[in-house]
Amino acid sequence: MDYETVPAADLAHSLRGVGVNILCRDVGGTARFLEAVFGLAVHRVSSDYAIVTHDGTVMQLHADATYAGHPLHGLLPEGAARGAGVQFYLFGCDPDAAAARAEAAGGAVVEVPTDKPHGLREATILAPEGLAFSPAVPVA
Repeated sequence: MDYETVPAADLAHSLRGVGVNILCRDVGGTARFLEAVFGLAVHRVSSDYAIVTHDGTVMQLHADATYAGHPLHGLLPEGAARGAGVQFYLFGCDPDAAAARAEAAGGAVVEVPTDKPHGLREATILAPEGLAFSPAVPVA
C-alpha cells in the first residue's frame, strides 16, 4: 500500500487487529522523533496527521485539534506529559542504538537498555511530549 497517496477510506478499510492512534500537540515533531530515534517509517506528515509504520504495524498520529468533537479531547492535559500508563513497545528495534540517539532528538532515556529476565533487551524512552516508547530485541 502506498501510504503517501492511499485514500483515507481505503486505509481505514485495510486496518486489522489492534490500532494505535496517538494524539499529539506537534504531529510533525513526534513523527520526526519516531523516525530519528527508532527508525520508524513516516508517511503523509502534515500539521494534523501522519501515518507511521513499523514492521507491518500502522500507527496514526493525530493533532489534538482533529479530536475537537471527540469525548477524549476534553481529557487531554494542557502542559503535562502525555501517555502516563501507556507504553508502546517497538519489537525488533535496537534499544542501544535508540537510546544513543534519543537525547539529540529531544527525548529522555528513563530506562537504560537492560537485559530482562523474560528474554528481551529493552529500554524506555520518553518522546518530547512524554509518550513512552520501548525498543526491544531478544537477548542474544
